[in-house]
Amino acid sequence: MSQPVDLQNVSMIFGDTRAVNDVSFTVAAGEFFSILGPSGCGKTTLLRIIAGFLQPAEGKVLIGDSDMTGLGPDQRPTAMIFQSLALFPLMSVWENIAFGLEARGMAKAARRAKAEELLTLVALEGYGDRMPGELSGGQRQRVAIARALAVEPQVLLLDEPLSALDLKLRQHMRSELRALQKRTGVTFIYITHDQSEALAMSDRVAVMSAGILQQVGSPRELYDNPATPFVARFVGETNTIAGKVTTIEKGIASLDTPYGVLRGRVGHGLSTGMPARLYVRPEALAHGSKDENKLTATIGRIDFEGAFALAHGKLPDDSPLIASIASIQLGNSPTAGSSATFGFRAENAVVLPDV
Repeated sequence: MSQPVDLQNVSMIFGDTRAVNDVSFTVAAGEFFSILGPSGCGKTTLLRIIAGFLQPAEGKVLIGDSDMTGLGPDQRPTAMIFQSLALFPLMSVWENIAFGLEARGMAKAARRAKAEELLTLVALEGYGDRMPGELSGGQRQRVAIARALAVEPQVLLLDEPLSALDLKLRQHMRSELRALQKRTGVTFIYITHDQSEALAMSDRVAVMSAGILQQVGSPRELYDNPATPFVARFVGETNTIAGKVTTIEKGIASLDTPYGVLRGRVGHGLSTGMPARLYVRPEALAHGSKDENKLTATIGRIDFEGAFALAHGKLPDDSPLIASIASIQLGNSPTAGSSATFGFRAENAVVLPDV
């Protein structure tokens, strides 16, 4: 059975540093919830508070209806998977999985049966007698997950568990983790600095910066409707244009910029007369379009990425511009060294206060 997790005004202070500052959010039972942010933003500290390895300086953590204040990791209905995985090298795979069950006094035959059941769940049937050193990185990852699930946690906490894997294996394990979470129904709280990882796997994502919770939402909400400049920059590629808000009408803001008036959707906290920035994604820019917003850049290079290419250019004041071009349109795309005009619709850009 999974449980919800509720953080209420949680803060953590180390000396003069406020590593986590007044963070509140609720993770629904059975949800795949990720905490995303750069190194040092406080996400791992937050995970350790949920796990019970740290007690918050302020606020509290509830799992289900129970206040976890003062309870250590062994007294909470959680299990944690660390970045290092921490498998025991001299124990077989099944013994690793059953380690927590042995500590609870379960008989050996029952432990072995439970380990075999979990090996089937993580698609490692028949691997019980192998040693961890005989497994690939992805297989060791699945053993660590099976070991965590053996103690039947209501909440599984994962601290950047895929970061040591190569790109192809990381991408494969994303889909495996997501499928495994849906099969078990356990609440997953997943820590990562990789925005593509968070967007691909999560039901919802919390974005953090410098100990502050910036926004919580579905991957699509964060990408399409960032609430803060940090989220707009950190989640996905974006182009940024500075200016001053001249008018706001029917949810669209006009921004006076060095490249003329540009228009985009009104973001949180925006008002007329304030300095602001317009954010527009590379895929929203169309070469030679007739849209109302236009930007002209000198193309420096075009990077072919397979299904699409990225045109890297410079605006007249040397600010960078990135536009995404579908591969099937490359024959009509601008070339390196040429001048190109890209258009975009106001609905596909957002204007946020310049803070």
